[in-house]
Amino acid sequence: MIANNFFLVIAAEGGGGLLSVNAGLAFWTTLTFLILILLLGKFAWKPILTALKQRENAIKDSLEQAEKAKEESKKILEENQASLNKAEEESKKIIEQSRQYAENLKEQMLKDSKAQAQKIIEEASAEIDRKKDAAFNELKNQIAEISVNAAEKILKQNIDAESNKKIVDNYISEISKN
Repeated sequence: MIANNFFLVIAAEGGGGLLSVNAGLAFWTTLTFLILILLLGKFAWKPILTALKQRENAIKDSLEQAEKAKEESKKILEENQASLNKAEEESKKIIEQSRQYAENLKEQMLKDSKAQAQKIIEEASAEIDRKKDAAFNELKNQIAEISVNAAEKILKQNIDAESNKKIVDNYISEISKN
């Protein structure tokens, strides 16, 4: 009720327009504003500043961590690039070694094949020479027998077969030498 009367008194005084200054109202408004500032400064301003400082520190730490992460990722990227380059060099080295090994193996196989072919040719040539000698000896023996038989028929009475064979062998040996 007192409050209602207070507003009625103020309204009844009708003391002015919108732009007129009421000293009591200005005083209480200023006093309330100053008390509000003191209360906010004492109870709210410090927590707000503390929260802002914590937020600032958290952002600063996050930026530092991001910078560290960036540096680490850059370092890891460089290490990976170095590893990749090293692996590439090693693979080139292995490929070159494999190529050289294949070339050496090819040369060795060609050399072995030629040696084996030469050996086969030599063995075949030796076999041909043996067969030729055997055929020549067989032919010589047959000619000797034929000659002995022919001479034996001609000279049946005077010379025996063994003597004829010796004569023919000597004659063939002389022919062979010539």
